[in-house]
Amino acid sequence: MTRATTAVGRPQRSRLNRLLRELWFQVVLAAVLGIVVGVLAPGFGEDLKPLNDWFIALVKMIVVPVVFCVVTTGIASMDNLRKAGRIGVKAIGYFLVLSLVSMLIGLVVANIFQPGSGLNVDPSTLNADDVPETATEHATFTGFVSSLIPSSLLGAITGDAILAALMVSIVFGVALNMAGEDAAPLTRGIRALSDVVFRIVGWVMRLAPLGTFGALATVVATYGAESLKQLAYLIVLFTATCVLYVLVVLGAIMRACRLSLFGLMRFLKAELLVALSTCSSEAVLPQLVRKLEILGIGRPVVGIVIPSGFSFNLDGSAVYLTMASLFLAQAVGIDLSWQQQLVMVGVMMLTSKGTAGIAGGAFIVLASTVTAVGHIPLAALSLIVGVDRILNEGRVFINVLGNAVATIVIGTWENDFDADRARSVLHSGAAPEPPSKSADTPKVGADT
Repeated sequence: MTRATTAVGRPQRSRLNRLLRELWFQVVLAAVLGIVVGVLAPGFGEDLKPLNDWFIALVKMIVVPVVFCVVTTGIASMDNLRKAGRIGVKAIGYFLVLSLVSMLIGLVVANIFQPGSGLNVDPSTLNADDVPETATEHATFTGFVSSLIPSSLLGAITGDAILAALMVSIVFGVALNMAGEDAAPLTRGIRALSDVVFRIVGWVMRLAPLGTFGALATVVATYGAESLKQLAYLIVLFTATCVLYVLVVLGAIMRACRLSLFGLMRFLKAELLVALSTCSSEAVLPQLVRKLEILGIGRPVVGIVIPSGFSFNLDGSAVYLTMASLFLAQAVGIDLSWQQQLVMVGVMMLTSKGTAGIAGGAFIVLASTVTAVGHIPLAALSLIVGVDRILNEGRVFINVLGNAVATIVIGTWENDFDADRARSVLHSGAAPEPPSKSADTPKVGADT
């Protein structure tokens, strides 16, 4: 009897031990503990904010080296430099179409369900001081172009501006490719550096549960349930829209690629959970790059699409922008015509591309659009400041998942994607990492 009990108990304990070693489970456990601490000990919960700040700082420390290594080695290994241009053009085209679709979805949902109707807020009673100072830092085209140009070549690699690092990485990769055999030792050195950088990424990601614990404890302690009562309808409506967007839009795209959306979500569960809890897309960029290479997508595609996608393909933010704008207009009793709404979408399509890498970028775009269109008082932004952090959950989730789907689409389009390997990986939920050399070597027939 004792032997049978022991025999049954051992597999159960071993399964539990395996589960405890899984990063995604550690993140979920940390999230639950963070919520409990935020509710039961709000003072202590607010003091835990540095845990999340430190984790995000560690990730940002490694993001630019990852972008540089992946983009540079990807372009340097190409047999045909025209492929880099093709990938970039296709990616930008895809991003623009999806951003427009996302904004129109938010527009339709807000017009149908009218989340701001009935609030009847008097604009004169609103306090513009509640709007963060960063919201007044309006995006401009010249500012966007300036952000692309680093103060020095090496400064872009050691700094924290992703767009500048991306541009320098592309230029550096093209130069290595054109130099040929003379630059081969330097190319091999960057590949070796890439292996070292991704090892550091693995170490940093093991700290994700601590960041998650601190983030959720702080949010729950700071905002609590009281701040959600008045805006609960907007939160529920936006969350439902995000779920439908994932199931309908991203689901249709994955079906067209003959892959499982839920399989992809299972494969990226740790990254999606970290993004949700920390509300930071950058927190998962390094690991997402590695995961998509494991999935079977060529490094040139991953290296160009992911860094640029995290700057330009923010579908969750696009849904938020139109829904939040109409919510504010409805809350203060302003009836926007469909012409005014379309103008607003056009302005957002421009301003949203100028806030790449800016903390709270979606809120800044919202402020820029409100000011540019001129129909909604800027002080109205104070209505959603308290719940913007919660709305950011849906934005970040779609941004991360949407960019993973975009990489699969561009990889399929470029014939630089091993679909059979992807199906095997998504079916099993995991796969051994490919050898570092294979990730840098272009696939045969990729340019045909």
